[in-house]
Amino acid sequence: MPTYSYKCEKCDKEFELFSSIRDYVEQPKCVNCGSKKTYRSYISDVLTQSTSVKKSDSELKTLGDLAFRNTERMSKDQKTHLHIKHNEYKENKEETKPLPKGMSRLKKPPKTKWR
Repeated sequence: MPTYSYKCEKCDKEFELFSSIRDYVEQPKCVNCGSKKTYRSYISDVLTQSTSVKKSDSELKTLGDLAFRNTERMSKDQKTHLHIKHNEYKENKEETKPLPKGMSRLKKPPKTKWR
């Protein structure tokens, strides 16, 4: 479950809440004084997170979410192996199948450099 950092305007205390994304509250009560004058401390969240928010199994909505979660569990060697496996066709250009008569391969245009 994600950890959210908040700060209370009344007592100036910082506190963290653990909750699912579904139960997220914009201004929870302060755990110290009970005031509702709290705000989210995004800087604290960024400094304490090593990666993005981790979702539980019930919160996975897309195949991309599942793939991202699974890659986080892999070792560097496993990721390297998968990268090689899925990109080896790019290096083996001479092993490409011949095209039907009258067809030709398109050349990729140069990549656009965005500033």
